[in-house]
Amino acid sequence: MNTLVTQADDKSAVQPSYSKILELTPHTGWAAEFWQSLTPLKDQVANHPFFQDIADGKMTHEGFKYALLNLYPLVGHFPSYMALNLAKAIRFEQPGVLEARNWLIRNIKTEERHLFWYRDWAEGFGVPISALNHVTPPPAMNAVNHFLWNINTYGTLAEGIAATNLAIEWATGDWTIKVFKGMQAYANKAGMTIDTRTLAWLRAHAQYDDEHPHEAMELVKRLCDHDPVQQEKARHAAEQGLGYYHLAIDHCYGAI
Repeated sequence: MNTLVTQADDKSAVQPSYSKILELTPHTGWAAEFWQSLTPLKDQVANHPFFQDIADGKMTHEGFKYALLNLYPLVGHFPSYMALNLAKAIRFEQPGVLEARNWLIRNIKTEERHLFWYRDWAEGFGVPISALNHVTPPPAMNAVNHFLWNINTYGTLAEGIAATNLAIEWATGDWTIKVFKGMQAYANKAGMTIDTRTLAWLRAHAQYDDEHPHEAMELVKRLCDHDPVQQEKARHAAEQGLGYYHLAIDHCYGAI
């Protein structure tokens, strides 16, 4: 009896294993090649002139509103893309599935919070919430959303994570760093409010959200480590995600 009491009082003895933080491991072999092959595509998005113009304080108010409005579905639907993938994480006996499930559950709520932060940013720059709620982006900007709905619905667990949490979040984490640093250039411009509330979404992605793509890559490694076919499918999904993301930014830049 005393032994049982002692064990119950020992929090470490009953600490659930699923609470462990996902441990990142070095990229070797196929994983290193996977990451390196995607880096140039990620850089094309992150270093796009559109983001550089924002960082340099050159973006017009109308250009900002156009971008914030038409990129909103990508942000707003992100938790839903992840939830579609979560529904596939049910084969716990397979490598990486339980870790992927726990990671998705933990981060879906985070992405939901980011939705409201993005709405604060858009509203602070003159985009009404009613416009966000009813936006239909032009086809070139909406293609990335259609792709993510499709890959997270019909693709494998690894494909969905690679396309969504690796590709999209990787590029976003990079461009938000430069954009966040340049936001003070808009502090005194009419119709643009620069404060803690309107910068919360940018700050989150520029400062601490950059761990997500690395964690996503770790999950892809665990899910595909001994399956070259699945490795290639996941790489292609990430490549497509970055390609559609680049298409959206290209159109946005040309439109403004």
